[in-house]
Amino acid sequence: MNWVHLVIGLALLQFFIFGMAVGKARGTYNVAAPATTGNEVFERYFRVQMNTLENLVILVPALLLFATFVSPAWAAGLGAVYLIGRIMYFRAYVKSPQSRSWGFAVSALPNLTLLVGGIIGVIVALARNG
Repeated sequence: MNWVHLVIGLALLQFFIFGMAVGKARGTYNVAAPATTGNEVFERYFRVQMNTLENLVILVPALLLFATFVSPAWAAGLGAVYLIGRIMYFRAYVKSPQSRSWGFAVSALPNLTLLVGGIIGVIVALARNG
């Protein structure tokens, strides 16, 4: 489970870094808080941060479910793929939102696999143990 915990920590650190990038973009593109619109490039940074938050809500519990009921090693590996996908998504979305699809897919597919696999693992455990 140590690898799983490391992936969770890295995912949270990645989200923190994305938040710092949004803060920097606020200054660069003169978008004063609490505004979340006003410059297209700033809005791209903001959307990356918000989309990553939306994905973290799924990732963390799904990662723990999968690790507990299926395989910690596979959970950590899928989580690592998710992290790479988020980096791809960040870079692509900020550069050109239309090019974000690969990064989104590389992070969404591990998330879906972890979630569905974790649910199936729980169901199997319940069937075995009553």
